[in-house]
Amino acid sequence: MLISAALVLMMTGPGLALFYGGLVRRKNVLGTMMQSFILMAVVTVIWAMVGYSLVFGGPSPFLGNLHFAMLNNVGSAPNPDYAATIPQQTFMVYQLMFAIITPALICGAFAERMKFSAMLLFTVLWCFLVYFPMAHMVWGKGGVLNAFLGGRIPCFDFAGGTVVHITSGVSALICALYLGKRVGYPEFPSKPHNLVISFIGACLLWVGWFGFNAGSALAASGLATSAFVATHFGAAAATLGWVAAEWLDSGKPSVLGGISGSVAGLVAITPASGFVKPFPALLIGLCAGVVCYLMVTRVKARFGYDDSLDAFGVHGAGGTLGALLTGVFATSVVNDGLKDAAGRALPLGLVDGNGAQVLNQFIGCGIAWVLAIAGTLIILKICDLTVGLRVSKAQEIEGLDVSMHGEEGYIFES
Repeated sequence: MLISAALVLMMTGPGLALFYGGLVRRKNVLGTMMQSFILMAVVTVIWAMVGYSLVFGGPSPFLGNLHFAMLNNVGSAPNPDYAATIPQQTFMVYQLMFAIITPALICGAFAERMKFSAMLLFTVLWCFLVYFPMAHMVWGKGGVLNAFLGGRIPCFDFAGGTVVHITSGVSALICALYLGKRVGYPEFPSKPHNLVISFIGACLLWVGWFGFNAGSALAASGLATSAFVATHFGAAAATLGWVAAEWLDSGKPSVLGGISGSVAGLVAITPASGFVKPFPALLIGLCAGVVCYLMVTRVKARFGYDDSLDAFGVHGAGGTLGALLTGVFATSVVNDGLKDAAGRALPLGLVDGNGAQVLNQFIGCGIAWVLAIAGTLIILKICDLTVGLRVSKAQEIEGLDVSMHGEEGYIFES
């Protein structure tokens, strides 16, 4: 579990930092990478103070209590509600890594145009208004969407389809719409300045995702193996789906398309990874690759919003698709965690004969969408009125590396 926690942290830095850093223009590479890096520190402190308690203290339908504030009562003894065979402190630090990467994903939507101070304030408020409530509703004891610990609307989310990807992806879209387009967009293309480092970042994300999904079994078990396999299969199929769609559409399979497809597949398989067999995982990944490609190339162009690094097209769309398909393909053959009074495994998804689960997944997705939209709009307004959201036109043209941090990512000497 500690190795899995380290793998999930690796997904933020260096994984996401490199992935996003290579996709922006050269003048913004440091500022973009700094966003991922600083959140590793900021969210950790918030999590230690009250975040863990607000998510996993409880029980209650919508938000935890302060029982674990300042990490009181969090030590080497297990918490039987969540992970009965590992120290609660291990569980706490593992869940922290999810809280770190989630707001970091949003940064892809407002890349190259938000103030550093605004990004910090936005992240702190977003954790409290969006992430902590959503994480408790899905994973906390008594949470309204918790399928295994007394939730009224059981929504299956093994490793964060609703909690991580829908909330961050939808919030990303709201940020892109609220801030408006980058200077010169779309008349002047903003091409990735270094696809090599983005390629390395994507590979680190793929490897780190095994800690994200397989680690969510919270045990060295057959379920962890199943989640590991589903994760890899989903990413592989999505890569092929995106590349094939792009090849047919534009005539050339791009490296950017391949790495974007892999991330889309990883996103979509996340909620389903602990519930589905290998071949449904392939199907989920394939669908994600094609759908996310269309979101990025067709839908974004049709509506004209400037989601800089396609955080919504990949995470919002892919997370929603994966969460819904979880309700279709979830099976007790993989996860027998729900049992009736006689101890028999209950049917999980449509393939098991429980078609009602698809509706539950819709409701879970809907709650995530509404919470992300409402919470993000409130937070953006607060940030706008206090520190201001957007850099000046002159600062944006100069680049965030120099205007926000007084540094340059690359120095070329004659």
